[in-house]
Amino acid sequence: MSSAQGCSAVASASAIPHLAINRVGKVYPSPHGDVTALQDINLDISPGEFVSIVGPSGCGKSTLLKCVAGLEDITSGDIAVKGTPHDGPPAALGVVFQRDVLLDWRTILDNVLLQAEFLGLKRADYRPKAQQLLERFGLAGFEDRHPWELSGGMRQRASICRALLCEPELLLMDEPFGALDAMTRDDLNVELARIWQGTNKTVMFITHSIQEAVFLSDRVVLMSRSPGQIVDIIDIDLPRPRALAVRESAAFGEYTHRIRHHFAELGIVQE
Repeated sequence: MSSAQGCSAVASASAIPHLAINRVGKVYPSPHGDVTALQDINLDISPGEFVSIVGPSGCGKSTLLKCVAGLEDITSGDIAVKGTPHDGPPAALGVVFQRDVLLDWRTILDNVLLQAEFLGLKRADYRPKAQQLLERFGLAGFEDRHPWELSGGMRQRASICRALLCEPELLLMDEPFGALDAMTRDDLNVELARIWQGTNKTVMFITHSIQEAVFLSDRVVLMSRSPGQIVDIIDIDLPRPRALAVRESAAFGEYTHRIRHHFAELGIVQE
């Protein structure tokens, strides 16, 4: 492992995982018969590790994230954060959803500070951090604007600022860039990677994009069609920090080809 990769702080096998998902299943009752969304999911994520989950639509990726966030109950198995089982939202958690879910009647700054208000913290204490994050994500000067005045990419940047405001140790991201144009998505990928390397957060990232997963991650988890199951976990051995140019390298191409080939064998994509 290179020294740059050491920045991910992947713990040794004997260490307690930051997130431990053990034999988790999720079944939704239905008048037409129960629907199994997740089946026997086992996954440990080490402190400071960036793990992406890739799979076809309907495979349960978002359901798994909601279970980890404590927004959905699990049917079987258990989920532990730092060795402690949880049955609700864990402490020191940040979540970024597919949609920005900003409140249109609040300014951008007030939307970011909502995270502190939700946790019962003083707004004034977090205002400088909110402004710093907005500046870092290219939103300086837009603090007093409202969400409806911003582009989709700018709104999603604001939602990431909100999730990062209170320094979460565990960051869950559910396809946060899926609706953005390619250039904006690339820009946010680079910024997210930079922030992650500088803060050592543990990240579980949901995406449909194989390239995005390889670019961002220490490991990429592959899921099958419903019922969602983990079919493979691939270590990404690319040096950090990563510039977008790494996507043109032979090693990057080998990873994306390997993942795509695996999905092709499952009948999920065509080669």
